[in-house]
Amino acid sequence: MLVDRYGRVATDLRVSLTDRCNLRCTYCMPEEGLAWLPRQDVLTDDEVVRLVRIGVERLGVREVRFTGGEPLLRRGLVDIVAACARLEPRPELSLTTNAVGLARVAGALAEAGLDRVNGSLDTLRADRFEALTHRRRLDDVLAGLVAASAAGLDPVKINAVLMRGVNDDEAPELLAWALEHGYELRFIEQMPLDAQHGWDRATMVTAEEILASLRSVFDLTPIGDVERGSAPAETWLVGGGPARVGVIASVTRPFCGACDRTRITAEGQVRNCLFARDESDLRGAMRSGADDAELARRWEVAMAGKAAGHGIDDPGFLQPSRPMSAIGG
Repeated sequence: MLVDRYGRVATDLRVSLTDRCNLRCTYCMPEEGLAWLPRQDVLTDDEVVRLVRIGVERLGVREVRFTGGEPLLRRGLVDIVAACARLEPRPELSLTTNAVGLARVAGALAEAGLDRVNGSLDTLRADRFEALTHRRRLDDVLAGLVAASAAGLDPVKINAVLMRGVNDDEAPELLAWALEHGYELRFIEQMPLDAQHGWDRATMVTAEEILASLRSVFDLTPIGDVERGSAPAETWLVGGGPARVGVIASVTRPFCGACDRTRITAEGQVRNCLFARDESDLRGAMRSGADDAELARRWEVAMAGKAAGHGIDDPGFLQPSRPMSAIGG
């Protein structure tokens, strides 16, 4: 088991398949993009599957989410999903994607064994989408989400980040759209994970502001902490249910005490926290001939040193040197 010194057990594995992305969201990276990892540094398909297998068979991992960058840019994605779906015990398999290109592969991913999709969408307005992402791909995103639902990759969850003066007036509109399409919407407080290090807590749209905006239009009933467990989103029934909306208040109401996540970056580094500044190398050991038992041991050691919390409120907090696209969502 991946147990840390505070007794938390990591059963949810986030695997980044690439640091590359085909959008340039302003809260993640500059318009010109970033210096991508050399391809020889990125884990091969077989290496990805091996580490997932070790996590599942030896370390108690029960859920695996493939992330990026943008994981749809990984050529071997369908094969990786299929291989992981054959593991015993079979983990729950999901994908976090910007949905650009999802329409082409949603069916193949479902057939390979993918269980569900989390899409990222911050606005329904074409001009704002282009301003936020520096790309004219809103129609492709919407088509991808429709295809995911049609392929049975439900519940399709939508992650939205609101930014002050940019799209913070759009919360009710986004929720109405999600309800119409049967998607589950979750708003995420903007976190200090941008490559430009321009995040400012003073201008961040908080969970309370998001909820106030939603309540101006919708009747929300809190579901409560019992059902939430280690899930990051606090959830509310909309209009009495069964539809629901979530808010992930990573900054103002952190859930570090119940965190059950472990992460592997695209180049095979274990990160025991999204905001960790240290990593533990599994790729080097693997390519040097380490057996499964040794890789599992290194992974256990890496997780044992996990901090009590992300420390955003600490005076000495330092933003991770790597942005979200290089860490994996």
